[in-house]
Amino acid sequence: MSETARYGGRRLAERLGPVGAWSWALQRLSASDEGAATRDLEALGYPAAWIPETLGNKEVFSHAAILLAATTRIVVASGIANIHARDPMAMATGARALAEAYPGRFVLGIGVSHAPSVAARGGTYGRPIETMRAYLDAMDAAPYGAPAPEPPVPIVLAALGPRMLELAAERTDGAHPYFVPVEHTPIARGRLGPEPFLAVEQTAVLATDPTEGRRVARAFAKTYLTLPNYAENLRRLGWGDEDLADDGSDRLIDAVVAVGDVDAIVRRVRAHLDGGADHVCIQVRAQAPSDPALGAYAELAAALSEMRG
Repeated sequence: MSETARYGGRRLAERLGPVGAWSWALQRLSASDEGAATRDLEALGYPAAWIPETLGNKEVFSHAAILLAATTRIVVASGIANIHARDPMAMATGARALAEAYPGRFVLGIGVSHAPSVAARGGTYGRPIETMRAYLDAMDAAPYGAPAPEPPVPIVLAALGPRMLELAAERTDGAHPYFVPVEHTPIARGRLGPEPFLAVEQTAVLATDPTEGRRVARAFAKTYLTLPNYAENLRRLGWGDEDLADDGSDRLIDAVVAVGDVDAIVRRVRAHLDGGADHVCIQVRAQAPSDPALGAYAELAAALSEMRG
């Protein structure tokens, strides 16, 4: 995991292309059903499927292995693997094992998580930058007796603020901001510089009724507005307490979640790309948390095909 073994931000941008899929719903499905859903995303032309790691849900490496085994081409990316869920050696060796078994098809996104989640595990949430830097040092030093993966494992950091973005540029292949409005993207690119990979998550609700679409969006967003890391990032961007209160103002919800028809969502994706993102992973939200929204992903795939080339 040393700096000499980096995958490379520009190489990763070329591998993943401009648009991927990001899915919470896969966590809720059986292994068989989520494998089938990911094959559908692959058939639709999405080059990457991003998956989370959360308390009480599927462990991210075993989850990634299920999806990789069920598919043939799609890249599986962790968004993100929690550094408090495993020690640095386990993170490094687990990622290497997947990357060796599935060359070029696994991306390791890691992050410091959030104080409430870490406390629920019985852990201590330390200073994020110092904690992540020490963790990366330990990953670099981790021994590995099995065959080294070729190409090496791409690593990106969950990064919102300026210091974590700078650490991502210094030590990894790039950054994966989550729950951000478009205005964050050029700021992130400025902090990263031109070479690191920038993969921005964009939540979307495909809806013809703005009121109903915003209801689905708000149900998704309200948890994030209570987490200090996301709330502080929005405040840095100029959003006030009145926007963060009561499950979020309409203006804020509309800024962090793309609600509307296919054209509206495509415009949001293009705005991130124009702002400096290399890759936008679209998280389509449906009313049911276990609905992988494949119909919506299919509608979007046709409209996004020109971006994918």
